[in-house]
Amino acid sequence: MSTSTHIDRLCAAALAVCLLLAAAFMNGEALGVRPASSVMGYETRLFDTERVHTIDIVMDDWDGFLENCENEEYAQCAVIIDGEAYQNTAVRAKGNTSLSMVSAMDSDRYSFKLEFDHYDSGRTYHGLDKLSLNNIIQDTTYLKDYLTYRMMGAFGVDAPLCSYVFITVNGEDWGLYLAVEGIEDAFLRRNYGSDIGALYKPDSLSFGGGRGNGQEFRMEDMEDFEAVFPAPPDGQSFDRGSDGEAHGVPGRFGGGPGGGMGSNDVKLRYIDDDPESYPNIFENAKTDVTKVDQARLIAALKNLSAGENLEQVLDIDEVLRYFVVHNFVCNGDSYTGSMVHNYYIYEENGRLSMIPWDYNLAYGTFQAGDAASAVNAPIDSPVSGGDSRPIADWMFGSPEYTALYHQYFQEFLETVDCSALIGQAVALIAPYVERDPTWFYTYEEFETGVETLRTFCALRAESIAGQLNGTIPSTEEGQTENSSDLVDASAITLSDMGTMDRSGGGEHPFPTGGERGNWESPSQANSPAPGQPTNGEAALEAESQPVEVLRRGPPERLEGSHLPDGEPAVRSGNTLLLPSIAVLLMGLLTAFRYRRRRK
Repeated sequence: MSTSTHIDRLCAAALAVCLLLAAAFMNGEALGVRPASSVMGYETRLFDTERVHTIDIVMDDWDGFLENCENEEYAQCAVIIDGEAYQNTAVRAKGNTSLSMVSAMDSDRYSFKLEFDHYDSGRTYHGLDKLSLNNIIQDTTYLKDYLTYRMMGAFGVDAPLCSYVFITVNGEDWGLYLAVEGIEDAFLRRNYGSDIGALYKPDSLSFGGGRGNGQEFRMEDMEDFEAVFPAPPDGQSFDRGSDGEAHGVPGRFGGGPGGGMGSNDVKLRYIDDDPESYPNIFENAKTDVTKVDQARLIAALKNLSAGENLEQVLDIDEVLRYFVVHNFVCNGDSYTGSMVHNYYIYEENGRLSMIPWDYNLAYGTFQAGDAASAVNAPIDSPVSGGDSRPIADWMFGSPEYTALYHQYFQEFLETVDCSALIGQAVALIAPYVERDPTWFYTYEEFETGVETLRTFCALRAESIAGQLNGTIPSTEEGQTENSSDLVDASAITLSDMGTMDRSGGGEHPFPTGGERGNWESPSQANSPAPGQPTNGEAALEAESQPVEVLRRGPPERLEGSHLPDGEPAVRSGNTLLLPSIAVLLMGLLTAFRYRRRRK
């Protein structure tokens, strides 16, 4: 056999292998192969923050779905996202307190969760499996969640992506929502690659922390909570007791009865080596967890509580960055608050990191008491009353770690421009807020809330700068002893940004929807129509995709629908696989023709 024959066969074999590998990688998700790359397709599509996106929910019995929202049961629908159609999508209502609040109002403006892989395993929106659509309750600004996630991401925290979307239902306007990347498989692949660790959402309050989705929550629970943690009368500050502790200070909730309502495991305290001692962690796991995983997490908590081997059990950089932003925004409805929830813990190879979640009651609005207490919340006492929260305590266990924490805070103040983020978002969403048909707040309340938020962030930055340079005490004890140098925040009222009892700056009924969508405003003539992209590209007409067509399956491309960069709306893996196969087949043909010529 000649040398040329061997070469020809080797070429042919190599090309055949390449063909098989190309097919495998182009359909890797369907074959169970997870890419090592962190780049996903959905980041630059739905989570492009330079536009208001559109989502049309198509469902025959929408009214029947709304009537059963409290059950949090999935229903089948089709969704059209920026012109791309996806049938067999699952939708349900979601939320903790917000679900019960909406149910108690004369409103149908629920938050929703979309699952693209619920009925068809492996099916995604450009790699995204789960999507939350937040109704922006308890937030006159429409900004508190959005701003916090953007600041987290800008400062290097593994935070969920988010963007604004205008939702329509069967072609009819529904309202402006915040789309938030679900912290599940796609989030983990995007941030940690293919070899992912374990994900938990600890919660002991039946507020939706685990797989029960908060179905045990009742409004009576909120009444009990308010009896324990009452908000002060308007215009009055939270009192400091005879012990000098700040009781109920916004952003530093933890000094209530028992040091907060959360259990020891949710506070991430080491209890013992028995996994059954940590039910609120392991029963709320978001990934499959083995006994080995449990033992590894418990070992990390043991070291954390003892302050030992911190570099091995903590992602120091990520945790510091998380708490810098978290402590800046003063969120009492959180890990550092009295409720002790609304966070994810990620564990990989025994190292822990924090993932942010749910900031609609941040910026001191959990109970919205004394603005000065929130603006000046001491950065070195993030939990009032000295209650132990081990994953935060270590920062103050040594001068070296405290100095590093302060260094990161200074970096945040110098590099993250809150005012710019607020300005960009307001310019984008204001026309949609003004014409939101299912509004919780008036447009005037929105404007007031935005200005209050802008002022709060400026005053908060001023206070923290003073705490870093020593002109303002950075601990609870220090501020109790000397409050003369605190930043004056008397010009703002925290409740203007929305509060836990869902009120804004004024008294008004909650609408059933459609009331504001019909009124004329001075700027209406120049504002984009709800549900249409701001760049003027054509939105999908409702009649172009009736329900029965969507159920048969969307076309490869919807006429008139384009992505923001002008590319066709639908690009499946198969459309890219076929050209790859063609090129490889041509390579095979070339190899055999070369063989004939050599003969």
